[in-house]
Amino acid sequence: MVDQLPNLGREQEMLAVMGLASMDDLFSDIPEEVRRTTPLDLPPPQTEEEIWKDATRLLGANVPINSRPSFIGAGLYANHVPAMVPMLATRGEFLTSYTPYQPEVSQGMLQAMWEFQTMVSELVGLPVSNVSMYDASTAAAEAITTAVRVLNRKAEQKDTIYVSELVPEHRFSVIENYTQGGGITIKRIPHDENGHVSLEAIKEAAGSCAVYVEQPNAFGIADEGITQVKSIIGENTALIVGVNAVSLGLMEAPGNYGADIVVGEGQPFGIGPTAGGPIYGIFACKENFIRQMPGRIVGLSHDSDGQRAFTLTLSTREQHIRRHKATSNICSNETLIALMGAMHMSLLGPAGLETLAIRNSAAALRTKEEIVSIEGISLEHPDSAHFNEFVVRLPDSAESLCLFLDQRGITPGLPVDILFPNFDPNLILISCTDQTSIGDVELLSAGINAWIQEVRK
Repeated sequence: MVDQLPNLGREQEMLAVMGLASMDDLFSDIPEEVRRTTPLDLPPPQTEEEIWKDATRLLGANVPINSRPSFIGAGLYANHVPAMVPMLATRGEFLTSYTPYQPEVSQGMLQAMWEFQTMVSELVGLPVSNVSMYDASTAAAEAITTAVRVLNRKAEQKDTIYVSELVPEHRFSVIENYTQGGGITIKRIPHDENGHVSLEAIKEAAGSCAVYVEQPNAFGIADEGITQVKSIIGENTALIVGVNAVSLGLMEAPGNYGADIVVGEGQPFGIGPTAGGPIYGIFACKENFIRQMPGRIVGLSHDSDGQRAFTLTLSTREQHIRRHKATSNICSNETLIALMGAMHMSLLGPAGLETLAIRNSAAALRTKEEIVSIEGISLEHPDSAHFNEFVVRLPDSAESLCLFLDQRGITPGLPVDILFPNFDPNLILISCTDQTSIGDVELLSAGINAWIQEVRK
């Protein structure tokens, strides 16, 4: 039919095919009062050179995290990533791969995914891992719903889970989104003045479906009490532990003190903060949770010749043929970024991982000693051990300090009331990594001293 149309413009051709005379006819069912009658406020068409200049100008407004002394972390950390990692990850067989549904032509990719699972399992002390989640927040929320599906029949407190009150607001909101549609009740677990989870309050969680705590928590506090939680809540309540993956180079693997599911942010292995993404979450569990675990799982078997063979297994994702039995709406993952994490971990090895954790912890200790020595600054949790971040109390708002030091080319940390809106605005979370130098610490100290003098005027 189109071939028989008179030589009209493309717009008129399409209208004619639909039996319409004008664009007004096409939108005639849209009320006049909601129609826009003036052109959009957009610039005129640009040449390639003009577009490039505009893009460069806009991107130039970003401040690369490694271009200045930076003490911002709160879940995403700028550890050194060996140059070998991006070199390997940008090879075509990794960079352009999609889901390896055909194992007979995807053995290389499947083995790399399986190696990632193996390293995560060894890191957290649990037998099973998936190939990653979107981030730590979706991993935490999926862990909670997994625990409810597995343990709800045995639970005395049906459809009830307990979540630490020191879970950051952005992560807790994801947990709420996941649980509210399923009729799951969330109760909060208080912490004491040292930032430690209340073991007395934990007793109330016995008989529920799950307890979710983080180790170290959002304030960088390493809480020994968490190692006692499983003995309090019992076998029929799942202990879910959210971890800072790098801390496991020094701290006990959660699986060794009873964790049923371990989740966390894998980003410190393999990739920088990258403006918040792409990143990846880790998810590992005990065997009795495996059939309810979300995401992709690679299994190891043997072919007819006795050679090792890898394939996706046990998944009930919405894209699979058994989608009516799907247990999660996670329909993909962050495979490439997770494989970058696997490359980073394999380059480090056990000794390198321990060294990385020590460097993070040592940088935080050195920074803490320097900052707390400043008159007018106090450590918020002085009787607690910290891994790579800590909270200090300022004589004025943390926002004021951040604005002042931003003008001096320093990022001093994150105001705590961004993570927890009801907290004192004079608290700031200072984070350190293996990239924090003595010079950075000295600049931060000098900057805070100058700000305090300004505040006291």
